[in-house]
Amino acid sequence: MITICVMCAGILVGKFLFSERFKKGNELLQTLCTALLIFAMGVTLGQKEDLFDDLASLGLDSLLFFALPTAASILIVIFLTRNFPGAKGSKKDPEGKEDQAS
Repeated sequence: MITICVMCAGILVGKFLFSERFKKGNELLQTLCTALLIFAMGVTLGQKEDLFDDLASLGLDSLLFFALPTAASILIVIFLTRNFPGAKGSKKDPEGKEDQAS
């Protein structure tokens, strides 16, 4: 829950309080923090005594964490594009062909 609150606070700060001139520095900070997070996760996994015993389970969990959101995203996009074909950005002529307006 605290992670979601911190993320929402970051979104609000980025939207309303963060100046455009700090964008490059913010991108660098994000990259460094992501690298630190991945490193910390590796250290945590490396300290586990039964890491190799749990490796198959970790692999299956990782696969599920990847596959389920990906499949859901694809299904939602298919549903939305079939049910709302006249979305912004694609104009069709009366014959049903897309018009490439620039």
